[in-house]
Amino acid sequence: MSLFAELKRRNVFRVGVAYAVGAWLLLQLTEVLSELLKLPEQFGPIVVAVVAIGFPVVLFFAWAYEMTPQGIMREKDIDRSQSITHETGRKLDRAIIGLLAVALAYFVYESRFMDRDREMETVDLAPAAISPEADDAGTFPAAEPEAPSAAVDESAIAVLPFANRSLKEEDLFFTDGIHDDLLTQLAKIGDLKVISRTSVMEYRDTTKKIPEIAAELGVGKILEGGVQRAGSRVRINAQLIDVATDQHLWAETF
Repeated sequence: MSLFAELKRRNVFRVGVAYAVGAWLLLQLTEVLSELLKLPEQFGPIVVAVVAIGFPVVLFFAWAYEMTPQGIMREKDIDRSQSITHETGRKLDRAIIGLLAVALAYFVYESRFMDRDREMETVDLAPAAISPEADDAGTFPAAEPEAPSAAVDESAIAVLPFANRSLKEEDLFFTDGIHDDLLTQLAKIGDLKVISRTSVMEYRDTTKKIPEIAAELGVGKILEGGVQRAGSRVRINAQLIDVATDQHLWAETF
């Protein structure tokens, strides 16, 4: 068996991906806590160093050891016919999906509230309304009616079904899993209204434009993206779109 195949069988790649995403989330949490708790400046670099040192250690343990019903055992001491690496791989896939969903939810949350802060800092410079002058008969002209505003909830977001970029039918379940977990994580944000999965699934492979979809769902933001999977490697593209301008507020590749 080739080295690549053995690394794949022992789930070393999956462990590496899970560790990398988890480490990134830990670093984001560290940054937030450092600001809130006024932690020493050395705290952040220490966490980065520990995470960097831990990466090769975790990969070594993934290579040399295996999780079994009896606990952690050395890989060389396990009968290949009794190995459960395939089952462990599926569990790691679910863990990776969950971590990626949390990371995407964090990006969406950060982008949304940073945008809100910028709006709050913007000074309203609209000129005061000028009262119309009376005509010769002493009457005032009727005010022009205001254009009706669209029934759009700016605090609402729709997460469209992610595109399966690998074009493999078996990867559609993995793609839908990331979409489901992302909806779950976003729904935990109290003041964010998330459109239900049932409502957005009808837009899978749709040819409708973003403003049209947003008008039908009544949302101010739309998140779309795609997932490409090749073996143990996963690439996720995600874009957060402001419906009012049809422009990207944020885009990232994982």
